[in-house]
Amino acid sequence: MIKGKFSFVILSTLLVISACGNKEEHNTTSNQGSVQNEAKPVAVEVGEETIYPLTGLEAIDGEQNQRPVAVMINNHPNARPQSGLHKADIVYEVLSEGSITRFLAIFQSELPDVIGPVRSAREYYVDLSKGYNALYISHGWSPTAKQKLEAGEADYLNGLFYDGTLFWRAAHRKAPHNSYISNENIVKGAVSNNYEIAAEVEPYPFLSEEEIANLEGEPSSKFVVKYGKSQTWQSTYEYNQTKQSYSRFSDNEQTVDLESGEPVSLSNIFVVEMNHSYLDDYGRRGIDLTSGGKAILFQKGLKQELEWENRDGRIIPIKNGEVVKFVPGKTWINIVPNIIDTFSDQS
Repeated sequence: MIKGKFSFVILSTLLVISACGNKEEHNTTSNQGSVQNEAKPVAVEVGEETIYPLTGLEAIDGEQNQRPVAVMINNHPNARPQSGLHKADIVYEVLSEGSITRFLAIFQSELPDVIGPVRSAREYYVDLSKGYNALYISHGWSPTAKQKLEAGEADYLNGLFYDGTLFWRAAHRKAPHNSYISNENIVKGAVSNNYEIAAEVEPYPFLSEEEIANLEGEPSSKFVVKYGKSQTWQSTYEYNQTKQSYSRFSDNEQTVDLESGEPVSLSNIFVVEMNHSYLDDYGRRGIDLTSGGKAILFQKGLKQELEWENRDGRIIPIKNGEVVKFVPGKTWINIVPNIIDTFSDQS
């Protein structure tokens, strides 16, 4: 439930996308789903202003609300550029196997027609989605993720069971990099499974205009998060003072939407250090999401060295025991094994 002065008006509709691959992917049909109905966003009332709870931005239509949708999105070079990623409120970038990262994209304020390519679930992505009570979308799953989802830890739609129906295979890419879903089909899947499509969403704390004007930190306009020695797995962020936002690049290519060409535009980048381990010979990982540790937060071209904590399933920036607020806008959270080895400031 929402605390304090926040009250929520929750109405309906969803969206998400997923795709699987490698040893966890089975069917390879090539049916394309329809992409017509625009899903509607969820908003929160704060005094007389209506804002979206996960971005802190003023809602375009404050009476339309939506349960968050968490989609597993492919980040292999053959899956770039992705579809719909630019509209996610929160994106977690996390290692899935070896040096390969995948995205867990949380959609709530903006709901794109197409999302993908969708990939398979891992247990720590499922745990991260639970911090938002999100409908979880994937195409395939690891053994431990399968256990969690089948045990009812999250509502889910899996492309293994809806390949060629709710999910379709795009002709312009090869499996396992070609599974997509539409918001229309997400709604269909949710309704057919009797899942809730409206929910109260706990808001993040956001900085006021006065607090933003007094924001402190070390200047940092460009930095790199390295997930491997190859440039393929490097995430670069550049701050644009004029636009007051960060752009993101993979392997020196800007992260943009496949259909529209619109770039990902971010207000917060939160880099957090977590203990990683290997679970099997396939390279699947285990990640400690609960112990807390070192973190760096980037906002308005400034860098702060902080700590992180897991509070009610969400990874939160902490300084001297207090929660650090986000700048209103979209947020990207990079989870890394070691900040010293993976972070490079290039300002």
